[in-house]
Amino acid sequence: MERGEVPSWVLSLDKESLEFIRKFILNSGSLKNMANDYDVSYPTVRAMLDKLIKKIELHSKEDDVVFVNMIKNLVIDEELSLETAKIIIAKYKAEKGD
Repeated sequence: MERGEVPSWVLSLDKESLEFIRKFILNSGSLKNMANDYDVSYPTVRAMLDKLIKKIELHSKEDDVVFVNMIKNLVIDEELSLETAKIIIAKYKAEKGD
């Protein structure tokens, strides 16, 4: 994978979050094993995972706003019709599961 192909949500994460993801994968997603690795309780690891999920979701929502605003600006600049913009945005949201 080329550096430019790395998803923006990955690039937005700090070292600690990326390390958590690495450990999560190496532990096959077992939060119990993660708790042992971090020497904390299961609920603490679950809270860490929930925090990471929120970070990723927040960044994804920011990406959505940027994309939709770009399409709207194309309409304002008359480079794209309103009807076409609505179709593009609807298709984008459908693929994202919104």
